[in-house]
Amino acid sequence: MKIVVLAGGTSTERSISIVSGTEVCKALRQKGHQAILADVFCGLENVDLENAFPDAYDVDAASSYMREFNDRIEEMVSCRRNFFGPNVLTLCKMADVVFMALHGANGEDGKLQAAFDLMGIKYTGSGYLSSAMAMDKGITKQIFQMNGVPTPKGTTVIRTNPERDFSKLGMEFPVVVKTCCGGSSVGVYIVNTQQEYEEALDAGFRYEPELVVEEFIQGQEYTVAVVDGKAYPIVEITPLEGFYDYENKYKAGSTREICPAPLSEELTEKMQRFAVTGANALGIDAYCRLDFIMKENGDMYCLEANTLPGMTPTSLIPQEAAALGMDYPTLCEELIRVSLKKYEDQ
Repeated sequence: MKIVVLAGGTSTERSISIVSGTEVCKALRQKGHQAILADVFCGLENVDLENAFPDAYDVDAASSYMREFNDRIEEMVSCRRNFFGPNVLTLCKMADVVFMALHGANGEDGKLQAAFDLMGIKYTGSGYLSSAMAMDKGITKQIFQMNGVPTPKGTTVIRTNPERDFSKLGMEFPVVVKTCCGGSSVGVYIVNTQQEYEEALDAGFRYEPELVVEEFIQGQEYTVAVVDGKAYPIVEITPLEGFYDYENKYKAGSTREICPAPLSEELTEKMQRFAVTGANALGIDAYCRLDFIMKENGDMYCLEANTLPGMTPTSLIPQEAAALGMDYPTLCEELIRVSLKKYEDQ
């Protein structure tokens, strides 16, 4: 297949996206596909459109080209109106499918998916509406609550009129303050006092205009992939220090991850059932990953759903697939297969 692996972009997760895209592109090449790597925002100059999907291709060189723009993204965003970089749409239209290796805003939030739907471009992952709902943690929380998926109680605060007096929220410390649409635990703060709460608001609002304030649950963290309506083996996540923040997610050796998680059959089935229910409630139709936390007494809470979960060497879905006997390149092909099912009736 001719495949564009789309990565990079303008979000706070740009660097991780490039790592995901690089690994996916190499894996698909290993499987014999004519895969190329493209930055959705920075694009590709001087493309030979007659041979856009060559048999021989240097993935590392393409990845290095994308990284050259990292320090200039904010400047480029400020002086450019068109989101799509040079030749990106042309290449995506030529491809059999676009593998979405993007993370965060303008990639995982449904905007790109909606544009591709209008243009007739096939892509991996869920559709625009479910992507948009899952990206917003406040909306996700409401949908979970309406569909019987346990989730920490919380509320949304808005930058234009935030409630800065914590006592008026009807909650107790400690709480978690986090961006509504951020990812990779960027903009997440655990706060214990009024002063820390106000500082977290100020810090979080630098990222986004809306924040979620929710009760802090002390417990063990887990994650579950749902692929084509079925739950994969659960991963138990234990950061060696602190909580599962950006550094612990992507720094090798900073987190202990066990898959399958050492849970009883009853708790395993319960968490997997909640994961499938949560994915269905959000309308996610291809694949996703849902994050959980569980108290010592077995009470579990779903924190969020990720519609384009990471595909880096330390990412979690590849670990879950490996527990099923599926290697990384085969997983990449499987994600394409389940994603293309949504086009079968078109």
